Amino acid sequence: MTKKIVKKKKLRLSRVLLLLIVITLISIIMYCTINSKIKNIIIKGNIHITDEEILKKAGIENYPRFFLTLSSTIKEKIENMTLVKKVKVEKSFLNTITITVEEYDILLKNNLTDKYVLANKKEIDYSKELNVPRLTNEVSEKKYKSLLSNLESVNDDILSQISEIKYVPNEYDEDRFLLYMNDDNSVYLTLTKFEMINYYNKVLSQLEGRKGILYLDSGNHFKIMQ
Repeated sequence: MTKKIVKKKKLRLSRVLLLLIVITLISIIMYCTINSKIKNIIIKGNIHITDEEILKKAGIENYPRFFLTLSSTIKEKIENMTLVKKVKVEKSFLNTITITVEEYDILLKNNLTDKYVLANKKEIDYSKELNVPRLTNEVSEKKYKSLLSNLESVNDDILSQISEIKYVPNEYDEDRFLLYMNDDNSVYLTLTKFEMINYYNKVLSQLEGRKGILYLDSGNHFKIMQ
């Protein structure tokens, strides 16, 4: 009888020891998991905002602990950035965080206020110089709003080719603007035909490198520079 009792005690001790080992292993794994840091950060969709600005705003530039860094917190912080329209934050395998940003389109810089104008019509201060058109003179509020609405319909690749916009009405057309292009050509446009600027590259391919003034406000003709 004594031998059988000893065996039972040994069996119970083994089970307790195994349980302690399992608990210890689970605790170590949980500790390591909770305290493991972010290993990869992928940022997509940003154009004007740099990766460094996004990381700093989100507070993850030093790659903090992965599981204690909430996606909702990162999202909320980045959404507060002036140029950000939408943001999506995803956490995935191997401690990876993917941030997808959608920025507001920047339509122009208003030289009179020295501010950038977003597609939502909001004017903002921005320390960096951006490759967008500059409005160089005063425009009435009504014409200005119409200009901004028309610029929203301009393709991004064309918008980046416009260096300056100047309001130049004449006795026949109060909606007339002059666009100075980065390639040293100029384009006359009227607000009712502003979408014509989207065909600029097609017209350009037919000019065979010649420089001049393209009249798209009326007549659709090209005047070669002397």
